[in-house]
Amino acid sequence: MLKIENLSKTFFPNTPNEVQALRNISLTIAEGSFTAIIGTNGSGKSTLLNAVAGTFEPDKGKITLAEHDITDWQEFKRATLIGRVFQNPFAGTAAEMSIAENIVLAMHRGEHRSLRIAVTKKAREAIADKVRALKMGLEDRLDNPIGTLSGGQRQALTLLMATWLKPKLLLLDEHTAALDPKSAAKVAELTKQIIDQEKLTALMVTHSMQQAVDLPDRIIMMHRGQIVEDYHGDMKRRVRIPDLYAAFDRVQKRELFDEAVAQMLEGQYT
Repeated sequence: MLKIENLSKTFFPNTPNEVQALRNISLTIAEGSFTAIIGTNGSGKSTLLNAVAGTFEPDKGKITLAEHDITDWQEFKRATLIGRVFQNPFAGTAAEMSIAENIVLAMHRGEHRSLRIAVTKKAREAIADKVRALKMGLEDRLDNPIGTLSGGQRQALTLLMATWLKPKLLLLDEHTAALDPKSAAKVAELTKQIIDQEKLTALMVTHSMQQAVDLPDRIIMMHRGQIVEDYHGDMKRRVRIPDLYAAFDRVQKRELFDEAVAQMLEGQYT
């Protein structure tokens, strides 16, 4: 289970560029659940994911994962509990190393190891079995450099690597946004398949309303560093893409109304 309590982060404080990226965020993600975070650019969704991953230190708040208080853990230590797939298909892999070598590194994440990478016969068989399940024909290309693959193929393998050790939490940072539509659909399908099969807890940031409706069992909508909508249970099962766009519209209109009222009140007292 992931528990976020009163998390706040301001970048460039007390300067003209000050940005309140997270404003007292509190959120609990149940074990085995799949949650999507949506929002406009600058809403704080990727910042929230980075806060959980340990990319930066929050100004205040607490993060608990699997009964561990990880608030002060550095990013490399959190990686023992967290798997992550980035937007860039070329992030998180060593381009010049083979498919098999990259996956062996993932198999031994968090362990002390020498510079020598041994792809044993047993490891190769296990890798081939899981790569075959991707249905991309890559099981016969395990010795190919991973950097020679297409973006979709590489992202599918990165997903496999991130989930090999069954992390306590899987973070998906717009992991299909850089792919062509066909590859994005394939990786999205594999994402749902792996999360369901391995019973993983996952948190996904996405701009795709279709993915938000189809893949997770919960949708969190953010705006200006705050959670403004939370679709779960029956509400999530009923929600459709037009409903999400309507919610975005309501949030923006409410913000414009609040700003207009504030300006009116300010004019009365000046």
